[in-house]
Amino acid sequence: MRVAATADLHVHESSIGVCRELLSDLSRRADVLVICGDLTERGLPAQAELLAEELRTSTIPVLAVLGNHDHESGQVEAVRAILARAGVHWLDDQPYEIEGVGFAGAKGFAGGFGEYLLQPWGEQMTKRFVYEAIEEALRLEESLARLRTPRKVVALHYAPVRQTVEGEPPDLIPFLGTSRLAEPIDRFHASLVFHGHAHYGCPHGETARGIPVYNVALPLLRRIQPEQPFLVLEI
Repeated sequence: MRVAATADLHVHESSIGVCRELLSDLSRRADVLVICGDLTERGLPAQAELLAEELRTSTIPVLAVLGNHDHESGQVEAVRAILARAGVHWLDDQPYEIEGVGFAGAKGFAGGFGEYLLQPWGEQMTKRFVYEAIEEALRLEESLARLRTPRKVVALHYAPVRQTVEGEPPDLIPFLGTSRLAEPIDRFHASLVFHGHAHYGCPHGETARGIPVYNVALPLLRRIQPEQPFLVLEI
C-alpha cells in the first residue's frame, strides 16, 4: 500500500485551489492520504468549507487528526463535521483499517522530551498542562490497542521524538511535542509515524525502539523537496 502524508495545510480564504492541485497529484501516486493536523489556519468553519470543497476531488481515502490551529477559534466540532461530510475519517475518533494496514492517531500535545519532560508538579496550571499531554498519549494508546492489523501507521500533529523538531528555535522545542507519545508507539510496535507542526524541523527521526518517525509539515517538505511537497511511503 502506498501511503501519502502531509500536514499544516493552513487553509484560509486566499489559498483556494492550492490543495486541489496537491490532491490531484496524490490521488495518482498513493492509495490513502494522511493529513497530520492544522488543516485550517484558524479553525473557522468557512475555512473548513473551502478545504472540504477541494477534498471532494480526492479519489482515495483521506484520514486526518486535528492540529492546534484547528482549535484556535473554539469551533472544533463544526470544523470536524464539515470535513467529515467531505469524506475525512478522523483518527482522533477511531482507528481505520484497510487492506491489512491499521491507522491510529491523536493530536498529541507539548511537554518536552526525555530527561527534560515536564512533570505534573507545582502549580495547578502546570499539572493541567501535563495532564493534557497524558490524555493525548492515552488516546493514542487506546486507538492502537483496537487495531488487529500486522502493520500500524500512527498519525500525530505534535512530535513524539526530539529529532524531528531539531532546527526549530531551542526555546520552542518543549512546545512542539512530547516523548509521552512515543511510549504507546513503541509498546504496540507501530510500523511508522507521521507528524507535522514543526515547520523548521528535520524530516526524519526514530523512537527508542527504532520505529521511524517522519515530519511531514508542508512548509518543511516544500523546502526540501519542492517538486513533491508530500511524502509517499510503501508499507
